[in-house]
Amino acid sequence: MNEAHFVLDASVTMTWCFVDETTAYTEAVLESLTHHSALAPALWLLEVGNVLVVAERRGRMDRAGSTRFIALLEQLPIHIEQEVTPRAWREIIALAREHQLSTYDATYLQMAMRHGIPLATLDSALQKAAQRVGVELYLA
Repeated sequence: MNEAHFVLDASVTMTWCFVDETTAYTEAVLESLTHHSALAPALWLLEVGNVLVVAERRGRMDRAGSTRFIALLEQLPIHIEQEVTPRAWREIIALAREHQLSTYDATYLQMAMRHGIPLATLDSALQKAAQRVGVELYLA
């Protein structure tokens, strides 16, 4: 795996799919992927997929739009970490408890801590937890 520059969470990723949710920050994160790579847990795939399926059900997008978005993501230098080790699992649960995060959000935080790289997120609780544990927020 190439050296990733930051951990990417689904809150940032999904703004790229919905024009009305895009911000200057999320556009800058996307643009940074022309020069840098990101790291995401396997959970990211499921979160992205769930948002797409729900958007289809609600009529916000069609299946072709979902397919195009997935194809875009597959072209980006986003490396997926496939496994959660038993040790990481325990650390994730501890972080979730300590910072009142979901285990899903704690997964991104633990990954950024373990790799010593910044975290790209729009989630305010996750941002605050990152700052408390000394994880930098990614500034694209």
